[in-house]
Amino acid sequence: MESNNRESVVVKIDFDGKEYSLEAGKFAKFANGSVMVKYDDTMVLVTAVASDTERTDIDFLPLQVEYREKSSSAGKIPGGFIKREGKPTDREILAARLIDRPIRPMIPKSWRYETQIIATVFSSQPDVDPDTLGMVGASAALMISDIPFNGPISEVRVGRINGVFKINPTIDELKNSDMDLTVAGSDTSIVMVEGEAKEISEEDFLQALQFAHEKIRLLNAMQRELAEKVGIPKREYKEIVYPEDLVNLIENSIKEELDNYIHTITTKKERKEWRERFVQKALEEAVATFGEKEEYAEFNFEMAVANIVNEIEKKEMRKMILNENRRLDGRGLKDIRPIYCEVGLLPRTHGSSLFVRGETQALCTTTLGTKEDEQIFDGIFPVYTSRFMLHYNFPPFCTGEVGRLTGVSRREIGHGNLAERALKNMLPDQDDFPYTIRVVSDILESNGSSSMATVCAGSLSLFDAGVPMKKAVAGIAMGLIKEGDNVAVLTDILGDEDHLGDMDFKVAGTKDGITACQMDIKIEGLSIEIMRNALQQAKEARLKILEIMNNTISQPRPDISPYAPRYTTIKIPTDMIGLVIGPGGETIRSIAKETNTSIYIEEDGTVQIAATCKEDSQRAKEMIENLVRKPEVGDVYKGEVKEIREGLGAIVEFLPKKTGLLHISHIDYKKINRISDILNVGDKVDVMLIEITADGKYKLSRKALLPKPEHSGVGPSSRPRNYPQQNRVR
Repeated sequence: MESNNRESVVVKIDFDGKEYSLEAGKFAKFANGSVMVKYDDTMVLVTAVASDTERTDIDFLPLQVEYREKSSSAGKIPGGFIKREGKPTDREILAARLIDRPIRPMIPKSWRYETQIIATVFSSQPDVDPDTLGMVGASAALMISDIPFNGPISEVRVGRINGVFKINPTIDELKNSDMDLTVAGSDTSIVMVEGEAKEISEEDFLQALQFAHEKIRLLNAMQRELAEKVGIPKREYKEIVYPEDLVNLIENSIKEELDNYIHTITTKKERKEWRERFVQKALEEAVATFGEKEEYAEFNFEMAVANIVNEIEKKEMRKMILNENRRLDGRGLKDIRPIYCEVGLLPRTHGSSLFVRGETQALCTTTLGTKEDEQIFDGIFPVYTSRFMLHYNFPPFCTGEVGRLTGVSRREIGHGNLAERALKNMLPDQDDFPYTIRVVSDILESNGSSSMATVCAGSLSLFDAGVPMKKAVAGIAMGLIKEGDNVAVLTDILGDEDHLGDMDFKVAGTKDGITACQMDIKIEGLSIEIMRNALQQAKEARLKILEIMNNTISQPRPDISPYAPRYTTIKIPTDMIGLVIGPGGETIRSIAKETNTSIYIEEDGTVQIAATCKEDSQRAKEMIENLVRKPEVGDVYKGEVKEIREGLGAIVEFLPKKTGLLHISHIDYKKINRISDILNVGDKVDVMLIEITADGKYKLSRKALLPKPEHSGVGPSSRPRNYPQQNRVR
């Protein structure tokens, strides 16, 4: 590939009070397209590169999107032993998905050149999130490249603070916002939405999209200006068009069975078997008919037949849905598949649930941990922690397939993040419920909307674990079939309906509003009215699902699992915190180790003790209370003999790090010749503090706690000095 030595081209606009600019021709000139996006002091370089050789062995768009954040961009050195960036973090993968999802539908399906988009953050301002800049840069890089692209599209973040919409809010502003939506769109349509909210209404959601779309058009105009100034022509490529006689042959081959198939076969497994049979039958006829012809000498029959069958099936299924209002599994447009819920089915977990909707199953577990279990995030932003995690697993057996278990996929990270955002705003405040919470969703069967099944199962599992959730949360996936003015909005879509449809719109929320959403649209020109109808159908479905969930468990269990750690909270004087912690944390670590507990101390003196055993928690509490306890004359203590001094007495530690003298005369009423006949080092002994001397020394008595012998000859004058009339036992 030849170097591009064109001059640098910069376009810029004022975007909500900050300068937003795109620069081409200065960086990464070997790339087909390269744009440096700058928003205030945050800078993201995005490159787009396509290979020179067309792939003829594949039937999909070979697009790869990567997003990376350099620690140096924020003036930081990576933490840990290895001081360089490693594999992408979950945050980087989620940002890459926010680029990939809106970009992919805008590249022609017939494009078979391997294409890679890489967004790299080189400068990071703490209050500007660079993820949306990566998507704008990707669109701009494709616009100025020779890669065919039906753009531009742009992406923004929307918040709402005190009822006022805010574009690209800062991280601090988002803390006070009741929504956090990332919206991508062209001039005419919204193509992607992802985000969370604090129970906003459907109308609020639509208003946020309209607000975002106005700003998106400004960024699209800036991209067009850049493309016009750069002026690179697009590369020619072959549109994939299959021979008409081959298409007609295949259509006639499966025509008789196809109508029966789409109207009677309702399960995923049967549809798969029939589809394989269609393909095999059509393949045999196609090879027999055209295999010997010269123009088909290098033709890939297997790939072509599979794609043609898929398109025929897709066309007929869409026609059935639009003309008959009938779904693939026989449902009506608004019908929800049968739902089954169960909780408490895994006895040793802290909380568990099974949520089944049709042929989709999610098995969820909830685990309660302590503060030390919090997730630490160390990236380009200041280090922060999270007390709630939701992990989603999609093993190959859930679709009846064989696959390698090589780690978590990007899809799994994305679906888990969506479910986590749906639930997190309904969690109790940390002051009221100080636990770290981890929810794990394992998908056991999948035929559509396993992420929304995870939301439902996660909510049930949290209830079962006794987490005092504010409200139950449910989710539903909506679909769309649109041909001209003929539109069908589908509730609770199947996997095949997602594949053949024009929209995948996931909405999660409570009975009072939306808490999370994810929308991907495959077509242009989707009106606000269609989206309003989809949202209304989603709300109706969500309320029905919540009713079913509430019939299983309507509120959090009153107590947590006996296997979960339990918190005991005490308060100590702030000037005693250092004493409890000890040099280098030695004291508090030794208490935690000895009592098998986890102990946390806040700056205000609040001490939290976490233990799975009540006795362990009580021991740790007593040890801490004894550490900060002030000795008082007349109090009784359980001490430990630390030293024997024959002829004088014993040195007894009666409180942690506090010792006193147990004089030989105060050991017993009877005369003692050798102290070691009664006490030895390490013995536990009950003593009373009988005096604090002027120089701060402590005098103890064991005798004061013993019954006085009836004929001892000891009179009242033998009572220890300062011996109180009523003992205070501690």
